[in-house]
Amino acid sequence: MRWFRNASVVAVAVAATLGLAACGGGSDSGDKPAAQSKGGAPIVVASFNFTDSQILAEIYAQALEAKGYPVTRKLNLGSRELIYPSLKSGELQFIPEYQGAAITTGFGKEAGKTAQEEHEQLAKLFEPSGVALLNFAAAEDKNTYIIKSDLAKEKGIASISDLKKLDKVVMAGPPECEKRLPCFLGFKDVYKLTNATFQTVQEAGPRVEQLKSGAVTVIPVDSVSPLTGDPNYTVLKDDLNIVPTENVVPAVNKKVLDERGADFANAVNAVSAKLTTDIMRDLNKRVDSDGEKAADVAKDWLAQAGL
Repeated sequence: MRWFRNASVVAVAVAATLGLAACGGGSDSGDKPAAQSKGGAPIVVASFNFTDSQILAEIYAQALEAKGYPVTRKLNLGSRELIYPSLKSGELQFIPEYQGAAITTGFGKEAGKTAQEEHEQLAKLFEPSGVALLNFAAAEDKNTYIIKSDLAKEKGIASISDLKKLDKVVMAGPPECEKRLPCFLGFKDVYKLTNATFQTVQEAGPRVEQLKSGAVTVIPVDSVSPLTGDPNYTVLKDDLNIVPTENVVPAVNKKVLDERGADFANAVNAVSAKLTTDIMRDLNKRVDSDGEKAADVAKDWLAQAGL
């Protein structure tokens, strides 16, 4: 959801005919008792190709199934460039989106400054395609920037602006970060960090290792990454707001909303009302660090949340 997750187009020859079923699962969500079926065609729930998107898709899908709505999953599909045409055509009908990235990457527009502004802006952008938004969640998954805590304490660094206190700043990030305003370009053009240089490190794991070793000063990570809660690292405040808010919001085919009515919308909004960034960080850790399945952690959380 963040821009660098979805910036590159996936060149898949079958995309036009959407061989998406090969990327996703079926409608089975485990051994829970079946709710009274609401009938009708299955609602096609999709996800992007990263962990928290898949977890979110499972959470919403299972919550709907618990209310009796038939669901088909199309998970781990890739970028917005691949997914949006199928969402707009109605072949995909429901995806948990991230408001800021949807506006900037999905539509190439500058995002608003608040979650509510973004919600209204994104709703208008989707409207001509027959896609509507339900309530956004408090949960965000956005680019954040971390440095080693010992350096932060030694030099008194709490924000990105404070990096001016250092003689030299080296950011490691994926290649597109260098030219993107929410990443290194923002460090240079907005924060005016004349002491900063950029180093391309494609994969997240090696970036963390470079940070640990001191070879680089700062790296971008997801706000739901377990690293943001690790005392060995300090999350820098984005005091000049180069990164838009990234609240989770369900984007749903308007025909589905009209056909399914208020009960459907209420079921989805009830999930969004309980999702927080801390919850998503914990669920992501269970999948990425502990090796659990997205469907299982989604099921556990829904049970704990009474959904």
